[in-house]
Amino acid sequence: MGRVHSIRHGSRSARLTIKADVILPGVKLGDSIAVNGVCLTVTEFNASTFAVDVMAETLKRTNLGCLVPGDRVNLERALRVGDRLGGHIVSGHIDGVGRILREEKQDIARIIEISAPPGVARYTIEKGSITVDGISLTIVSVTDHSFTLSLIPHTAKMTTLGFKGVGDTVNLEADIIGKYVERLLSRGRRGEFGEINEVQTDSHLPDATGSTVAGGGLTLEMLVKSGFLE
Repeated sequence: MGRVHSIRHGSRSARLTIKADVILPGVKLGDSIAVNGVCLTVTEFNASTFAVDVMAETLKRTNLGCLVPGDRVNLERALRVGDRLGGHIVSGHIDGVGRILREEKQDIARIIEISAPPGVARYTIEKGSITVDGISLTIVSVTDHSFTLSLIPHTAKMTTLGFKGVGDTVNLEADIIGKYVERLLSRGRRGEFGEINEVQTDSHLPDATGSTVAGGGLTLEMLVKSGFLE
């Protein structure tokens, strides 16, 4: 974690200066650093702080505009090709802001329920992945408008979720794979009642047995056969 050193607001923008230590060695101008899950570009730095510019679109999509000097923030450098992927693929592009609705203790675990806007809730599934303030986490359960997480003590200690409480906001990024799958299927041919009959692709696709589908079509029958749908 780091702390907000200063924030300068423009008419529709902001400039954040963040005090950090662990992530600064080797940093260069133009590097990407995730701040509470938001991928931002380093525009200035010294031995103890770095600065980033936040444009209007980012302020609209995230809770960065609510930060004040002294606030803790989660910080992470960009993944290097070849590194271990300890969570799931995270782009740093926020889909929406949620709010902590409930929290409770269960032995060592801290259970948190978070509201999710429709643009995020549609991609939440039990035991799926989601990014909360930049933290890759596994979903315990879902409702139409919220999801539940279980935090181990290490996660609570090392991130802002250990200090946030009911009513606080968090940046949410849905699993990028789910978004691309939905986009692919939405381009398919639709039947009389709107159901997807076939999705056209540019290459032959293998089914569960390794054989390819003639003509490069992705069908519902194939998805069911391969275990993707019931």
